[in-house]
Amino acid sequence: MATRDEMATSFGTAAATYEQGRPDYPVEAVAWLLEAAGRHPRVVDIGAGTGKLTRVVAALGADVIPVDPDASMLDVLRASVPGVETMVGAAERLALPDESVDAAVLGQAWHWVEPVAGSAEIGRVLKPGGTLGLIWNIRDESVPWVARLTAIMKGSHAEEMLASGPPTVATPFTALEERTWRWSRRVTRETLTAMVFSRSYIITASADERARIGREVETLLDEAGAVGDAVVDLPYITRAFRAVKG
Repeated sequence: MATRDEMATSFGTAAATYEQGRPDYPVEAVAWLLEAAGRHPRVVDIGAGTGKLTRVVAALGADVIPVDPDASMLDVLRASVPGVETMVGAAERLALPDESVDAAVLGQAWHWVEPVAGSAEIGRVLKPGGTLGLIWNIRDESVPWVARLTAIMKGSHAEEMLASGPPTVATPFTALEERTWRWSRRVTRETLTAMVFSRSYIITASADERARIGREVETLLDEAGAVGDAVVDLPYITRAFRAVKG
């Protein structure tokens, strides 16, 4: 089995699959993260990947700086967000000046961050009173076929972390506020399959394990009615957390 670090840096080898398979973020959830950042804020999107969160932040009127450790992910991001300035980096090492941004956001990413070092570095680049926003799209496993899907492909680091409580943040951040949104994404079999194969556990799995997952997912999708171009509802719970720099 791959190490946690190997999983964290695996996504660039499946960047196009990630872009196709992963859902966007609800606009209202991202707006809530940025509520205290003011009009036209400067926002760093850490662990930006292919730009799923970047695009929503930009659409809300922010000047956004996407940062990711994988240049291959940023290549896909720049193709969908022309003209944006990207940076290679991580939460623990940001090539930004002190107190230079109004907010920092991380989508599907904080579970890869060392919370003490990440909080300190993000606190350094945030202006006084700046916002740290953390957000995850989690499949709603109260729906039986969705629970079966997770059992086939195994729970992610994010799902395991959030099942035990809110994420951990450290100085200069204190209490986290949380809100949730329930929604559904209309997806085809092709999109669902891309979502499955965009996950770090599966990207780094052995050929035999990937084949096993593929076979079981195919059977499940047949039973769920995701056949050919048919569209099914994939339910999500978006969990968002925010904290203010103390």
